Amino acid sequence: MASTPPHCSITASTKSYKNHQYPKNHFKNHQNNHRNHPLPRKFSLSNPLPSPCNAAKHTATAASASTVRAPLSQVSTPFPSLDPDFSGRRSTRFVSKMHLGRPKTSINTRHTSIAEEVLQLALHNALAGLESILVSFESKLSGSDDYTFLLRELGNRSEYEKAIKCFNFAVRREARRTEQGKLATAMISILGRLGKVELARGIFHTALNEGYGKTVYAFSALISAFGRSGYCDEALKVFDSMENYGLKPNLVIYNAVIDACGKGGLEFKRVVEIFDEMLRSGVQPDRITFNSLLAVCSRGGLWEAARNLFSEMVDRGIDRDIFTYNTFLDAVCKGGQMDLAFEIMAEMPAKNIFPNVITYSTMVDGYAKAGRFDDALNLFNEMKFLGIGLDRVSYNTLLSIYAKLGRFEEALDICREMEDSGMRRDVVTYNALLGGYGKQGKYDEVRALFDEMKAQKVSPNLLTYSTVIDVYSKGGLYDEAMDVFREFKWAGLKADVVLYSALIDALCKNGLVESAVSLLDEMTKEGIRPNVVTYNSIIDAFGRSATSEHVFDAGGIPESQADSSSSLVIKQCIHGKAVDREDNRIVKIFGQLAAEKGGQAKKDCGGKREILCILGIFQRMHELEIRPNVVTFSAILNACSRCDSFEDASMLLEELRLFDNQVYGVAYGLLMGYRENVWIQAQSLFDEVKLMDSSTASAFYNALTDMLWHFGQKRGAQLVVLEGKRRQVWDNVWSNSCLDLHLMSSGAARAMVHSWLLNIHSTVFEGHELPKLLSILTGWGKHSKVVGDGALRRAVEALLTGMGAPFQLAKCNLGRFVSTGPVVTAWLRESGTKNLLVLHDNRTQPENTRFEEISNLQTLTL
Repeated sequence: MASTPPHCSITASTKSYKNHQYPKNHFKNHQNNHRNHPLPRKFSLSNPLPSPCNAAKHTATAASASTVRAPLSQVSTPFPSLDPDFSGRRSTRFVSKMHLGRPKTSINTRHTSIAEEVLQLALHNALAGLESILVSFESKLSGSDDYTFLLRELGNRSEYEKAIKCFNFAVRREARRTEQGKLATAMISILGRLGKVELARGIFHTALNEGYGKTVYAFSALISAFGRSGYCDEALKVFDSMENYGLKPNLVIYNAVIDACGKGGLEFKRVVEIFDEMLRSGVQPDRITFNSLLAVCSRGGLWEAARNLFSEMVDRGIDRDIFTYNTFLDAVCKGGQMDLAFEIMAEMPAKNIFPNVITYSTMVDGYAKAGRFDDALNLFNEMKFLGIGLDRVSYNTLLSIYAKLGRFEEALDICREMEDSGMRRDVVTYNALLGGYGKQGKYDEVRALFDEMKAQKVSPNLLTYSTVIDVYSKGGLYDEAMDVFREFKWAGLKADVVLYSALIDALCKNGLVESAVSLLDEMTKEGIRPNVVTYNSIIDAFGRSATSEHVFDAGGIPESQADSSSSLVIKQCIHGKAVDREDNRIVKIFGQLAAEKGGQAKKDCGGKREILCILGIFQRMHELEIRPNVVTFSAILNACSRCDSFEDASMLLEELRLFDNQVYGVAYGLLMGYRENVWIQAQSLFDEVKLMDSSTASAFYNALTDMLWHFGQKRGAQLVVLEGKRRQVWDNVWSNSCLDLHLMSSGAARAMVHSWLLNIHSTVFEGHELPKLLSILTGWGKHSKVVGDGALRRAVEALLTGMGAPFQLAKCNLGRFVSTGPVVTAWLRESGTKNLLVLHDNRTQPENTRFEEISNLQTLTL
């Protein structure tokens, strides 16, 4: 899932794209307000951003490079910046950026027309007849150039067996070691591009044993072959073995190994160590080196590191090309920094580098992931205006946007336009439609589309099965999900983190937390690394009332030990009991879900133990270097809101301050009544949240406000919700005549009602007349079991009734409270009304009381 799309793969075969004429002032009016993101002049590779990786760590020792580089930032800030992963989104899914069908450039070689004749004969004859063809033309073929042409062209047609036979024939007849080495390098590269890494390894070792493979080019070809297939461990072994053969890595080798490690998912820190080793060896980087480093940043969304690399290219006098910009943009977009991405794209024409279809596809995909669909669609219109033709990736991205928006007619129109352009629906097309229909609960359409896909001979991939199983699981269609899983197993595919996360989420949402933890344990034993989405589901489930399943066996643990037995609870929560390892384990889980559809009577397992479980999960994430994000934060705050004990909730947040004082310190400070002390720090946190997509930002504000309201910190809740309004977290929430609460949580909505009524109270006492009709919208609970019985509506109704506010449910709209201006004016003028509207905190600390900052402790990188 973390692989970088081919258009960001620097050492892959170059693709040719036409540069389009670009209006110089085209970007001027596209967007007016962007945050300023200055590009620093130097990049520090001595302190790289860490990133988790399953790959074996490279043996090279980290040391400072010979070239002096400035630290990443010289500017001191009052509070540390949030970890980039904190703004992580709610799903691991993404629309594939496979740039299929794009034209390949032809490579000019010095082959003869005889080689082309032999190629045609080789293609039209069976493998068994190839030897005789080569023998008959042996005297006419012009050495290694002709044979290299044959190898490449056969490889381009996936005729690797014929290519190997041609290679063996050529090597036997070539007496010059240098030419044999060229043929071996070409053959290894071809097999690497086809993913036949074991065959490539065999050619390499044969060449070494026979004396013509001891060249940096052969080593480079094998390193690249392993890198293309994601085997960075093997690539590093080949790199390390060069010394045994008396070979010194050159620029080509270093570029190959850096690219291979990036493709294999090696963490940025390890790749930087190789880069530093390169500099110490006196090998100076070139554009390909930096493009490969940028690609590593792109895969991890390390936009700050990418920005600094981009600037260092200028400092070194290295020209940046379209691949540089596209890869940099991809890193920035994956980091969620869309305003910065726009600025980078806007500067390209001034550098005489014009955005192409890949540039636009990257930007559109970034806007879509950030939930800025209007910006994404505007860019598509811009592409059409500039005459930039859409390719398969562009079509699939556009289709995905319409599907996410539920605009299926337009999505199907895109399908038809795509097919009219000669591009059939592929697996990415179907995955986008399946996901879109699933989010809208259109299960019949999902079933029909899944069947159509197979009827059209489009093979479902891992993402397809994960999507369909996730859709059915969330819809409660467990029998259907079980059938799809059986088909998935029959297809010979292996479950990945997305599929496991979907199953764990389904279990958690049905309250089967123990089964979810057991499945997590099985997942890790299978060598599949959980991600932040996986853990977020479990944290959220722990925060809810437990089901008849007990998360752990409490028998034999006296309550007096519960406070000090967190390690035992952690072990029981994380590792679970021994579970069956057979393939039917997941099938059994679906059977359990189907049998218990609707759930059993729920029991409370006790707040303190749930709190300890959450701490255990958090500690486990830290051990695995899985960084909690804003969704984790929201889930933990929601858990606090569902906790009856203020002491337990405050204990949880206080413990979490040791992991991240900036984020959890704000929540803890507001909960404890240290508002005056932490509000500046809170502003810094709100600034970071503002950069996130709207749904994630609103979830953050809802969770924080709910927790504060739940524990009586109502003034603090009101300040937070007003801050969210000021930052436009909720669109069009407030007007003189209407308060729209339908996107808010219960606590946020109630705090907002008080604020809105105080505002119109001021309007009345300033002598202004209220509108004739006032409305408070809550929505009518369309997802509730009883229509019109939404929890938000009931909470607001109870609040209004308790205050004696003269609002009544509208007869024609169960989610709307209405009153007339004169009636509300009369109520607001009553002597005790203002006191009812002004909110207070249950807990406050004197302004001169020092909030115990723990910023002197090293904030752990999570």
